[in-house]
Amino acid sequence: MVRHSPFDSNQIMRRTEDLIDAASNRYRITVQVASRAQRRRYEDFDALDDPKMKPVLRAIIEMSDELTQPEIIGE
Repeated sequence: MVRHSPFDSNQIMRRTEDLIDAASNRYRITVQVASRAQRRRYEDFDALDDPKMKPVLRAIIEMSDELTQPEIIGE
């Protein structure tokens, strides 16, 4: 059984490249994505919103959305 992401691989790659291009340090953005994915994994452990989407993909999508749409960041 093959699981498919709601986003196609080209869109994920484009979003990833946008994040890397906007970052001043590739290592730092990689660690930020990994940290967010890990945090989301444990936060969403009980509430399984979309079990088909991996935490890393979700983190990339969220971070790229924050990059392109800064108004969605609530501080």
